[in-house]
Amino acid sequence: GAFFDVNNGELDVLTHIQEIAYSRINHPDEVLEVGKNYDLKVISVDLNKLQVGTSIKQLGPDPFEHISNYEVGKTYSVTIKKIVDYGCFCELEPGLSTLLHSSELSWTKKNASAKKLFKIGDTIDCVITEIDKEKRRVAISYRLARENPFELLEKKHPVGSEITGKISSINEYAIYLKIEDIGIDVFLHSNDLSYK
Repeated sequence: GAFFDVNNGELDVLTHIQEIAYSRINHPDEVLEVGKNYDLKVISVDLNKLQVGTSIKQLGPDPFEHISNYEVGKTYSVTIKKIVDYGCFCELEPGLSTLLHSSELSWTKKNASAKKLFKIGDTIDCVITEIDKEKRRVAISYRLARENPFELLEKKHPVGSEITGKISSINEYAIYLKIEDIGIDVFLHSNDLSYK
């Protein structure tokens, strides 16, 4: 967080990092400058510990009040603000954060990495999958905003049709082939290679 001198050093107060902005930030220096004056709202006083908690974000409007503008199942453009091991945090609008979990990045990759796909500041289309007003959480999916390649395969190449693929790997019991026009790997078991 950030410490502030109030009344020329008469009192030191703390603004926790979560009380600086509604947006997710990694460090207070992303939005605050040492030596600059800021308006603060007192949100807690602990007389035993002689501590005063303050907030900057609570002086402005709460962006979560706009959540009624958004619907589950619809696609929206979001901006990537923070990338973590388990996905990334994005904003629907300034201060209105969402979580894009790594399990919602790709139809075909189980352990897709947000760090390999995106960078901070990227704008991407995602589908809202959950809005929890009580917990103030919004979950989104990147993969749902793209065509499901397995459904595309079924449309373009129904069961019984012939397809051509490029071998991507071989082991003792199967061959894996990449279907180029769809971008997915298919499995060819060794029992299906020949009638012999």
